[in-house]
Amino acid sequence: MLGGRYRVGATIGRGGMGVVARATDQLLNREVAVKILRAHTDASPAELAALRVRMEREAQAAARVRHTGVVTVHDVVEDRGLPVIVMELIDGPSLDAVLTERERLEPREAAAIGAELMDALDAAHRAGVLHRDVKPGNVLLERGGRVVLTDFGIASMDVPGDEALAKLTRSGQIVGSLDYLPPERAQGHVPGSASDIWALGMTLYAAVEGAAPFRRTSVWATLAAIVNEPLPEPRRAGPLAPVLRALMAKDPRQRPDARRARELLKAVADGNTPDLPTAPTP
Repeated sequence: MLGGRYRVGATIGRGGMGVVARATDQLLNREVAVKILRAHTDASPAELAALRVRMEREAQAAARVRHTGVVTVHDVVEDRGLPVIVMELIDGPSLDAVLTERERLEPREAAAIGAELMDALDAAHRAGVLHRDVKPGNVLLERGGRVVLTDFGIASMDVPGDEALAKLTRSGQIVGSLDYLPPERAQGHVPGSASDIWALGMTLYAAVEGAAPFRRTSVWATLAAIVNEPLPEPRRAGPLAPVLRALMAKDPRQRPDARRARELLKAVADGNTPDLPTAPTP
């Protein structure tokens, strides 16, 4: 029993920071998901403090965005001095699990999922929240058709005087999933909303092509490919291909914002031609 209220059941997911389990809210008699901090037994007090800050920020960032495409945070309680996030329980698999089973998605299906996620990102960006870790494992597909963005554990928030983010990372440390890291972050620049656009574009690229295009045999080779190598031409994306190229422009200033990106993805999902400028001849 957590917080004297949430009775924990089966584990439904594990990540680098925590374990997510199904639980029952004894007060309201409803099922919820709880994210429990997973700390190594040899973790130092400073490491535990950083993990605690990260989990608290995750709850704050998700709670700041009001959108059906962002997981709802119900509560934050403590268990043995460590925070526990109580969230809505999403009845459905992650996009990562779907891709593991099916290998890839059809372009229009991927575009429809992307359009929903872009709408959620648009709401997050307008609320001053950057997700910074958009990837298939953080996208949940509810069985009723809803698409939900989750895990705001390394999100940044536009809050005056907010110094918590600086405490989460050390200089030179890569934060987030390498396969979906945008070029500007690979180069050490401060990310902006365009960084989330790249990561979602990469997520959709991997969904239709079956693999992330810049993955190499080492971290540094992967970073070099992200920064320097052109995007491999999509072979299975069909009408989604020009949109993917726009979302993953190397220069973040050339990427559409979330609202415009949603329009482009919605056009592909509806079977229409996206309204994109003609690319110049190389």
